[in-house]
Amino acid sequence: MENNSDSLVTVLTASLIHEIHIAKTLLASKGINSYVFDENIMTTIGTAYVDGYKLEVSSKDLEKAKQILAEIETDDN
Repeated sequence: MENNSDSLVTVLTASLIHEIHIAKTLLASKGINSYVFDENIMTTIGTAYVDGYKLEVSSKDLEKAKQILAEIETDDN
């Protein structure tokens, strides 16, 4: 059986792509690789069907990534 300890998991879903890119840049600055999913779906079927863009990280980085993004959210309020 394959070890899924390093699988990708969604850390953020946003309806605006620039929010995903800001989060991706922030995570990269802290040494966490992340990957954007559904970025090109708008050009394929239009924005009416986009449920949200997804930013995914390795499952081993999930808790750290959540903490980093939560700190930014707290700073905004």
